[in-house]
Amino acid sequence: MRSSTLAAVLAFGSTAFAAQLTQVSNYGGSAKAKPGMWVYKPDTVKSDALVVAIHSCQSSAQKYFANSKIPWHQGSDRKGYVTVWPSSTTECWDVSSKASLTHDGGGDSNAIANMIKYAITQYKIDPAKVFVTGGSSGAMMSNVLAATYPELISAVSLYSGVPAGCFVSSSGASAAWNNSCSGGQSTATAQKWGDVARAMYPGYNETRPRMQIWHGSVDGTLSPNNYQETIKQWTNVFGVSTTPTSSKPDTPEKNYRMDDFGPNIEGIWAVGVGHSVPSHLDASEAWFGL
Repeated sequence: MRSSTLAAVLAFGSTAFAAQLTQVSNYGGSAKAKPGMWVYKPDTVKSDALVVAIHSCQSSAQKYFANSKIPWHQGSDRKGYVTVWPSSTTECWDVSSKASLTHDGGGDSNAIANMIKYAITQYKIDPAKVFVTGGSSGAMMSNVLAATYPELISAVSLYSGVPAGCFVSSSGASAAWNNSCSGGQSTATAQKWGDVARAMYPGYNETRPRMQIWHGSVDGTLSPNNYQETIKQWTNVFGVSTTPTSSKPDTPEKNYRMDDFGPNIEGIWAVGVGHSVPSHLDASEAWFGL
């Protein structure tokens, strides 16, 4: 066989057997909501960690996976961890209804928790290495998951979201838009925001996921005010001050500022950046310890 032909065959073979985003048709659980579950398992698994990447509105697991600004599958290839890509059945994630804002309530958050449980068993994931990330509506869901299923998640890195419970629907509708919250008019004390998060899983007093919160200063879709409200929420949950313990200008890049509120909360304020803040793989992976 000529070398050029052999090279072509080898190239074809490597492509044919390359890792692909694959749907899991039945991930189990009793949640009424049934968003799709997609998994990317790299060709070489080198880590027992799991990253759950949650898409924005008007997107899907496939679109989010293919988005060049969402680099989590490249991180998966590079470091060998499995990624799960939930796919909503509605335009945006349900971060509004009681079903989704309650532990084991049967909503979207419950379904994603079931995906995590499935992945832990199926892919031999260390339960202490489950991480969640998302942008916009996916960031909102990341916050909701941190409140409703803290026992399943070790750390969160969310981009351009709102506090958990901020998008609550007065009518009980799922995936409802909340103009007051998106416009930045939903403000409260740190105690009130903390109470909202705690009420999603009453009686839970164990470890909470470490929270990394990103927001752009000129976000025209989800008001920048939501950054401070989210900081209020999680600093209260962790019982720490809203005053940063340290601050690093131009980190992780120019015009970004990284504020730490003790070891469990980190805020990144992106000056001049709109909606949504581009994913920073290295900084998010560092937060996760990957």
